[in-house]
Amino acid sequence: MYLDKEKKSEIFAEYSQSVANTGSAEGQVALFTFRIKHLTEHLKSNKKDMVTMRSLVRLVGKRRKLLDYLKSKDIERYRDIIKKLGIRK
Repeated sequence: MYLDKEKKSEIFAEYSQSVANTGSAEGQVALFTFRIKHLTEHLKSNKKDMVTMRSLVRLVGKRRKLLDYLKSKDIERYRDIIKKLGIRK
């Protein structure tokens, strides 16, 4: 599997406030971004996979909602996670 327990804990350790806090907005956004990149690469070679396309669109929506929440609550944390992940141009 592309996302095992060790990879998840590595993502949360790097982007979240602590390894144990897996529910933080930054950790969730980083996890969604990792999954979005993986699904995007899959769709480049499997253009007709509509189930994966739907999953990708749902993940992007979830990430967007979390980023909107983070932006409204703490703009500095929002700017930091955007810069770390390189999401915006």
